[in-house]
Amino acid sequence: MHDELVDHLTRSTPLSRGEALRVIQDVLAYFDETTEEYVRRRHRELQAQGLVNATIFQRIEADLRYRAVAPPELSLRQLRRIVYG
Repeated sequence: MHDELVDHLTRSTPLSRGEALRVIQDVLAYFDETTEEYVRRRHRELQAQGLVNATIFQRIEADLRYRAVAPPELSLRQLRRIVYG
């Protein structure tokens, strides 16, 4: 699985084949969250940092543009509904 990427990483980094495979699996697992799971997790994290919802939802809206698999564009209202139902 992902042999071309493993080969690329072993050629371009000092990683062994096993290490490269583990890195790929970790990255894929990181991006395996659904949009809803990501929004809820980031909301909790940013809220724990003491940020207010207006700032939190703007940051999440901006962050979603850079996810590995682009989610649908969500309005601030849709973001709030994901968090609060």
